[in-house]
Amino acid sequence: MKILLTTDGSEYSTAAAEKLCDVFGGLSDSEIKVVSVYEPMQPIAAEPFAVSAEYYNEISEASRNQAASFASAAADLVKGRCPEARISNEVLSGKPAPQIVQFAEKWGADLIIVGSHGRGFWGRLLGSVSNGIVNHAPCTVMVVRKSPD
Repeated sequence: MKILLTTDGSEYSTAAAEKLCDVFGGLSDSEIKVVSVYEPMQPIAAEPFAVSAEYYNEISEASRNQAASFASAAADLVKGRCPEARISNEVLSGKPAPQIVQFAEKWGADLIIVGSHGRGFWGRLLGSVSNGIVNHAPCTVMVVRKSPD
């Protein structure tokens, strides 16, 4: 089984990784891909208010490094609890929901596991990224809510 675990470093993503291990941790033939997506910063102002290109490059690189850190941490969590699985991680660039859906389709995922909310500003019943994935995914999607504390 090919399982795609998404993460943005939030507590909801951690809950999704833990649920993956609880439900699918015993599968010996599973392949798990952990992905995190960052959105590169694009210049938005024109002269005379323009900020240097180096600034945008540094911000984008910092975002990429943070996404890589999130993916690595989630992969480490899963490796510790699912020793039989083949686990790898990847960082994608762009709008999260479309990038995850496109990656799942290309990779041939059987299941996408995503947290119900992410790091977004507005709290809702279902986060915008998880909602986008549910509505456009080429496979089954498991949306994981964080347990109340």
